[in-house]
Amino acid sequence: MKKKDYEAHLEPLQLELNQLARWLQHTGKRLVVLLEGRDTAGKGGTINAITATLNPRQVHVVALAKPTERERGQWYFQRYVGHLPAAGEIALFDRSWYNRAGVERVMGFCSESEYARFLKQAPVFEKMLVEDGILLFKYWLAVDQAQQEARFAERAADPLKRWKLSPIDLAAREKYREYGQARDAMFEATHTRHAPWCVVDFNDQRRGRLTLIRHLLDHLPDLRLPESPVTLPPLAGKPARERFTGPVKPIRSRY
Repeated sequence: MKKKDYEAHLEPLQLELNQLARWLQHTGKRLVVLLEGRDTAGKGGTINAITATLNPRQVHVVALAKPTERERGQWYFQRYVGHLPAAGEIALFDRSWYNRAGVERVMGFCSESEYARFLKQAPVFEKMLVEDGILLFKYWLAVDQAQQEARFAERAADPLKRWKLSPIDLAAREKYREYGQARDAMFEATHTRHAPWCVVDFNDQRRGRLTLIRHLLDHLPDLRLPESPVTLPPLAGKPARERFTGPVKPIRSRY
């Protein structure tokens, strides 16, 4: 999809996202969106598209680093619970507790018993969240290996994107099939009526973002709330200019 067409479709969706944010504040509802998928699928870009026009105090992006030694000694879900939203808030997880069923499983970072226990506990944990009133959405961003390789190459060539390439990402290039098998097992165990998985084609990232946001909005209640227009009364006098009379002055622009 061309950038011009993408932006034309995205703008009305962002207006609806703002209506969603107002509805959440009005009702006190809580929204959790999990974004999972292979490396380079487009999780970060999707989160940026969702949050770009929203109040950052209301929307929280959760992208956790690897667990600390203390966190490794906790109940597995414990480190994620503290990032769940309060009333009126949105939490967007750039990868989530499903790390255990994906990268940890494929790369051998967890034991067989830990993996089996996760698959058993995850549906129960999510049912508790939903029963407590949290609106939970789980998205898998799908990308073919040829497209993934092209994106890896782009990141390797672009110094502004090279930080996105970790040693784990590079090792994962050789395990495309294994990640697919782990995903299928994860779906089999955790695709439930109360917390279903939704797969979105992200071979075209712009089209994928639009599809995901449209699906999210379509599966929430009618979000429209009456909105009072904001009227700015005229200033009492002539607009003032910034003046600094003390020792601190603005830095000189080089541009």
